[in-house]
Amino acid sequence: MKYRISFTKNFEKNLKKLSLNEQKIVAGKLKILQENPYHPSLRTKKIKGYEGLFECSVNMDIRILWRYYGSDIIITLDIGHHSIVDNI
Repeated sequence: MKYRISFTKNFEKNLKKLSLNEQKIVAGKLKILQENPYHPSLRTKKIKGYEGLFECSVNMDIRILWRYYGSDIIITLDIGHHSIVDNI
């Protein structure tokens, strides 16, 4: 199953803050997320203490926060350096 990905304004705003090279890497990871949210390269995990909130890795520093909407949509909530997880 291929998921549809929806981007929040917050995600889009913070994506633009990344370098062009980082943005290219993000694009590749989003394709993987769309195909298989639990692909090993994403290191996806559920965030403890938050209902239905997940994070995956773009690289060792950049994370994407997301949640499912229905059975076929992933909503990206935020993207940024690892500390974004501390700010939710």
